Amino acid sequence: MMNNIAVIFSWNIWNDLQDMWQYPFMRHAFEAGTVVAIVAGIVGYFVVIRRLSFAAHALSHIGFAGAAGAVLAGINPLLGLIGFTAGGGLAMAGLGRKAASQDVQIGTVLAFMLGLGVLFISLYKGYATEAYSILFGEILGISTGDVWLTAFFGLIIVVVVTTMYRRLLFTSLDEDVAEAKGTSLLGTSIVFMLILALATSMSVQVVGVLLIFALMVTPAAIAQRLAYKPSQGIAIAVICSLLATWVGLFASYYLPYPVSFFIVTFIFSIYVLVRLIQAFSHRQKKTLIKSI
Repeated sequence: MMNNIAVIFSWNIWNDLQDMWQYPFMRHAFEAGTVVAIVAGIVGYFVVIRRLSFAAHALSHIGFAGAAGAVLAGINPLLGLIGFTAGGGLAMAGLGRKAASQDVQIGTVLAFMLGLGVLFISLYKGYATEAYSILFGEILGISTGDVWLTAFFGLIIVVVVTTMYRRLLFTSLDEDVAEAKGTSLLGTSIVFMLILALATSMSVQVVGVLLIFALMVTPAAIAQRLAYKPSQGIAIAVICSLLATWVGLFASYYLPYPVSFFIVTFIFSIYVLVRLIQAFSHRQKKTLIKSI
């Protein structure tokens, strides 16, 4: 149901897409969602192999605190979101030199930032609708300006990751060897945490703070199980993110439920399916070996 007018699904997918794309808010959602999905797939792969899933989760909550502070100050919540995630990312990178030893530092920074968020919300006398919408995402409310801003930041992230690809991969797979070769772990960590902060801020628009794992971690977790090379893993993660976002937007046009729900359900279903297929395949191999 949309605008109290029933829309009916047909089996002609192209016609259905043309029908929904006649509405500017749906076009904007698909455009921004596509950019975010690509970025989340690329960055999310490095998040998983660097064992920084907790950092992605923490930065999304830190972003909510920043959005609450921006609402209190009377400015755009997106600015507070980006500012706080960037600051939180820098603090995490500075306090923990190696990715494998950052859990305590991440938790400490998260606790402090959440405390600030609680303070900002308590000081605000009105109803912080814009800040609360960040909890669950609001992709159908994205404007033309938001689409361009998302595309701009997305391009920056892709360029930086492409430029630092070999260094990021090296430090992600073997920090000790990378350090012995003269690679700056602190410098790489700082740059990557800033990338992660920006990517998290973009992803929050689609799935919200509470469901950030859907785009930032789960597609990469699927890719890690299916890919044999890093380039394959990134490609699979991007494809999974894109499919989840497109399917979520398509389903939300016909059903009166949040886009984020469909995105999370789709990507989680794919992850479970991959796990089941691999478990069955492994069991079949063991049975075959025993029979020989």
